[in-house]
Amino acid sequence: MNRSIVATGTTGLDTILRGGLPASRLYLLEGQPGSGKTTLALQFLLKGAELGESCLYVTLSETADELAEVAHSHGWSLDGLHLFELAAAQNVLGDGQQQSVLHPWEVELDGTIKLIQAEVERLKPTRIVFDSLSELRLLAQDSLRYRRQVLALKQYFSPRNITVFLVDDLTGGERDAHLHSLCHGVISLERVTLDFGAARRRMQVQKLRGVNFIAGYHDLALVKGGMRIFPRLIASDHHVPFVGDPISSGVAGIDALLDGGPLRGTSTLLTGPPGSGKTNVALKYVATACERGERCCVFEFDERTGTLLTRAKALGMDLQAHIDSGLLELRQMDPAELSPGEFAWAIRECVEERDCKLIVLDSLNGYLSSMPQEKQLMLQMHELLSYLNQSGVVTFFINPQNGLVGSMSTGNLNVSYMADTVIMFRYFEAGGRIRKAISVIKNRSGAHEDSIRELRIDAEGLRLSEPLKDFSGILTGTPQYVGESGPLLDSNADQR
Repeated sequence: MNRSIVATGTTGLDTILRGGLPASRLYLLEGQPGSGKTTLALQFLLKGAELGESCLYVTLSETADELAEVAHSHGWSLDGLHLFELAAAQNVLGDGQQQSVLHPWEVELDGTIKLIQAEVERLKPTRIVFDSLSELRLLAQDSLRYRRQVLALKQYFSPRNITVFLVDDLTGGERDAHLHSLCHGVISLERVTLDFGAARRRMQVQKLRGVNFIAGYHDLALVKGGMRIFPRLIASDHHVPFVGDPISSGVAGIDALLDGGPLRGTSTLLTGPPGSGKTNVALKYVATACERGERCCVFEFDERTGTLLTRAKALGMDLQAHIDSGLLELRQMDPAELSPGEFAWAIRECVEERDCKLIVLDSLNGYLSSMPQEKQLMLQMHELLSYLNQSGVVTFFINPQNGLVGSMSTGNLNVSYMADTVIMFRYFEAGGRIRKAISVIKNRSGAHEDSIRELRIDAEGLRLSEPLKDFSGILTGTPQYVGESGPLLDSNADQR
C-alpha cells in the first residue's frame, strides 16, 4: 500500500528523507537540551497549519509563554496551532483524587493520558508533537510501566491517521533502544561545543522504515526563521551532461601553458608561496569568464573582499562592475561560524540556483584551518570537487605553501592528487630583481607545456615571458636562472 508523505517544514530534512515522512506514523525526535528539538517540532506543526491541517502541540514541561518566545525569536506566529499545556495537570488531578489503594504517581499518569486523549478527540488533529517523554518517565516512575504506556499511545494514535512526534531530551542519559524499536522512525539532533567559535549542530536519521533516506551526519544551523539542515553531499547524485571545452584566461601565455586552458568539469590547483600570483591568475580567469557572460563565485577565506577588489582593479580587472551586473558573487566566509555541510550547501546554491560556471576557493588552507576539530575534511573536499566536476563547473582552489623562499612545503596537506591540473608558482632571482615563475606540473585533461615562464604582475596586468630554458632547482623551491637575460620580462622585453 502506498502511504502518503508529509512535509516536515524543513527543506533539508525533506531532502534527506527523499520527500518527507510517511504519514500516520509515530516518530521519535531526540536530542540533548539546546540541540534544536523544539524549533524543528514547531516547524513540523507550522507546515501542517500552512497546509490547512489541525495541529496540536502537547507540552508537559514548557509553558505556552516559553513556546511563544521561541516562535517570536524566529518571527513566527502560533495562532494556527493548538497548544495544550499540561504543566498544571497535577492541580487538576489533585484534591479530588485522594485514595489509599493506588500510588499517587499511578493516578497522575493515568489522568494525564486521559486528558491528552480527550484533547485529541476534541480537536481531531493530523499532526501532534508530544513534548517531552522525560516528564512521562517521571510520572511513570517504573521503566516497564513507562514503556507499556508509550506502546499504548502508539496503539491509540495508529488508527486515527495522525503523524506524531515524540520529543525526548535524553535526560536519562543513554538512548532508549526499546523506544527506538517502537517508533517508525528516529531523528537524532546533536550539539557539540568546540574549543573556539560557535557550537556545531548536526543531525542524523537513525532509522526510517521503508524509506531509502540519506544516512550519516548532516550539519545544521539555527538561524532567525528556523532550522536549516544541510544534507550530506553525494556527488554521484548530481551528474549533469556538459561539453568539456577549454576556457580562456584572456592571457595568451597562460592559455598556452594548458593547451588552450582548463576544461569544463575539471579542478585546478594553484600552489606556491604567498604573494607569488596565485589569486591574481584565478581572478583573471574569473574576469574573463564574466566578460563572456558566465556567472562566477569566489569564496574568500583569507583576504578581505574589499582588499581583493582594490587589488584586482589595480591590475585592470573591474570586478565590481561584474558584481553589480549579477555575474560575480564574492563571499567572505566567516571561519568561526562555518560548518562543512553549510559550506557545501553554499556551493550547491551557487551551482544549482545561480548557474555558476566557475568557482574559486581561496584558500584551501583557510578552509581547513577554519574547522580544526572537524573530522574527514579532506574526504568532504574530495566529494565537493567531484560534485563540481560532474556539474561541469571549472574550479580553482588555491593552496599556499609554507615559506616565501627556500625549501617550501604544504605541511600535512597533500591535495595535489585531487586536482586535475596543478600550476606551480615560484620566486627566483635574476638580473638583480626578485621575479616570479609559473609552470604546469600536471594536466589530466590534455597536453600542457613542460616549460617554465616568468610571470609579471603590474599595472599592465598579467604577462608571461617566453619559456626560460636555463633554469635549475625549480622543483626544490630554490630555483636558479643561469641563462641569458633576453627572455626575461624587462621594460623593453617582448610580452605575451
